[in-house]
Amino acid sequence: MRTPFQRLAIEHSWLIDWLLGAALPLWAEIGTDRDNGGFYEQVSQPGDALDGPRRTRLVSRQIYVFASGPQLGWRATDLATTLVEHGLDFLFERCLSARGVFHSVIGYDGSPLKPDFDLYDHAFGLFALATAARLDYRKTDATIAGRRVRDSMLSGWKHPVKGFEESQPPRLPLNSNQHMHLLEAFLAWEECDPAPGWAQLSDEIVDLAIDRFIDPQTGALREHYDHDWFPAGGDIGRFVEPGHQFEWSWLLWQWAASRGRGEFLGPAKRLVQVGESYGVSAATRLAINGLWDDLSVRDEDCRLWPQTERIKAHLWMAQQAPNVEARDASIDLAAGAVQGLRKYFDTEIPGLWHETIDRSDQPTPAPARASSLYHIVCAATELDRFIRLHESRH
Repeated sequence: MRTPFQRLAIEHSWLIDWLLGAALPLWAEIGTDRDNGGFYEQVSQPGDALDGPRRTRLVSRQIYVFASGPQLGWRATDLATTLVEHGLDFLFERCLSARGVFHSVIGYDGSPLKPDFDLYDHAFGLFALATAARLDYRKTDATIAGRRVRDSMLSGWKHPVKGFEESQPPRLPLNSNQHMHLLEAFLAWEECDPAPGWAQLSDEIVDLAIDRFIDPQTGALREHYDHDWFPAGGDIGRFVEPGHQFEWSWLLWQWAASRGRGEFLGPAKRLVQVGESYGVSAATRLAINGLWDDLSVRDEDCRLWPQTERIKAHLWMAQQAPNVEARDASIDLAAGAVQGLRKYFDTEIPGLWHETIDRSDQPTPAPARASSLYHIVCAATELDRFIRLHESRH
């Protein structure tokens, strides 16, 4: 009988083989626009790239994806370098303005279709620049650009209390999701840039999450807020997403580990408990899309990305486990989450995926979205790190 770690190791091998052998080659070939720059947002299930405007967030995610490939064992290192440079060319030349503000959407001809400030796109633009700086892709240029973007955000879109505005003049609701990805970007910058400022921003977002985003009664983290950082009115103020419970927990753990702040692990663990106890379908064993703030079910369909965040969350729970039994239970849950992810990859063309599996455990017909590859690679990276760290002990 296999141990939980052996089961996880099997799932790790399968995921890495699929990623390196099928997904990265397919998206490198079909998903890259070598004529106009950038990357295609979607590929149909028959394998055709679907043209359309390019979002800064997607270009940024693909820079991270292809830069991470060699770190996971992808042997096409020259191709990976070419793709990262291809993405950086588009990011610097088409997406980033001279004043340090990212255009959100770029047209076919390279002109900005949506030049307005968008916090989500800035989070991922910063994340891509941090990835480039960390892995020595135009490190000096990426570092200068990252600092300039940060300074533009602070001078133009800083919220008067904590965090950032969605736009100027302020637009509502404010959202926890954008700040989650800002925390991801700021933590990435802490790793590669000694300049002051990044850590303070990370600390501020964690403080905002603990003080306002996480409900002290349930321990769950909501999605949408008014301008004073209280839950937004109406139904949207009650939205809770299981995938974000998992994703925030992993980021809070990273922050707490870097600061030696063990007292923050309690809220992070509670987020995982909320996601697993209330946000996983008993029928499909997949993480569902949505809960209400009383933790009742709001949306039983299951998108791909929450499954990847569930993997990451249970891996960190295994690392923080107080005993062998708790560790093995978390490893077993992580292995089960990877196994659930496999359902999405059951496509006619290897390297594509289904974006959603419905409540009856059937895939919803739709093109594969390039943006999901970021989530898959994030999970694969954490899984690979965990396996390599612990394989000598098993």
